Amino acid sequence: MRHLKLLAFTLTAVSLVAQPSRSRPETGAAVPEKAVLKPGEIWPDDRGLHVQAHGGGIVRLGDTFYWFGEDRSQGLDRAKRYVSCYSSKDLAHWNFRNRVIQLADPENFGPGWVLERPKVFHNAKTKKFVMYMHIDGRTAEGGYKIARVGVATSDTVDGDYQYLRSFRPLGHESRDIGQFIDDDGSAYLIFEDRPFGFRIARLSDDYLSVEKEMSLIPAHMEGGAIVHYQGLYYAIGSALTGWAPNPNKYATAPSLEGPWSEFRDIAPPETKTYGSQSTMLVKIVGTKKTTVIFMGDIWKPGTQWDSRYLWMPLEIGDGKLWLPEPKPWTLDLTTGEAVVN
Repeated sequence: MRHLKLLAFTLTAVSLVAQPSRSRPETGAAVPEKAVLKPGEIWPDDRGLHVQAHGGGIVRLGDTFYWFGEDRSQGLDRAKRYVSCYSSKDLAHWNFRNRVIQLADPENFGPGWVLERPKVFHNAKTKKFVMYMHIDGRTAEGGYKIARVGVATSDTVDGDYQYLRSFRPLGHESRDIGQFIDDDGSAYLIFEDRPFGFRIARLSDDYLSVEKEMSLIPAHMEGGAIVHYQGLYYAIGSALTGWAPNPNKYATAPSLEGPWSEFRDIAPPETKTYGSQSTMLVKIVGTKKTTVIFMGDIWKPGTQWDSRYLWMPLEIGDGKLWLPEPKPWTLDLTTGEAVVN
């Protein structure tokens, strides 16, 4: 959703590869196995501050989840762009780790340049953490015309990421981006290529470039997210309505190459996805059940630091997907069972 914004197709399923990190350990008392998630409310971190991880994504290392997103805190240097990282054992209680990006204009993009929707991949071969982001700004033709992805890397998940470069993946325009890690560990970038639709493309072995297009879904959508569930791929997208919410929709396919079905609503259309926009799908595989979590952003353009999050377990299976009305809910990470209160 933000072809007109100054700020976050993610899928993205989380990485399930356990890797050591030299990051500081979790602090404080052990959290309960089941914790309550409250969609749309202020989400305080361990410092008591609202989580600043807008348009973000999740990566899992062992028993710890890391949430990256745009930091829109008040009082920041307006010439820079910021990405924050948080960690959690239960997806409900989040510890602030680091502002992993504090970046001044890296390539002379000009005033009002944009860094949006940061997504981090862990490369098991190189041991590097690779961040992709939407890079944009104004040209002589107008705003949001640069339409590139940026790449940054770090040796640790919550370290200071070093910006490398920006480019148009496979020569195509790229605005909103998302990530997808398939069950076999393959890594993919999803990106909106106006006016053609959104594209799914496989990353190179080192994750530093985009190697091969898997498919083009010819729909004018952004904010994409994908999950692989019981033999089907489910893709979610959001219409191009700027900051304003709209009815997000989904399609299915037997493989990433397609063919993709027609798009259908994920929630009652009059709710406009309960005021949110998709940013990622997180799959939790438990001993009893596999739960797929819809991660969405509730944007507040006038008070961006107060933008909220809508996370809910989806009703999914047999080619159908539905986002229930947001209510407090709990998740048992061991069994994979979600209970809506």
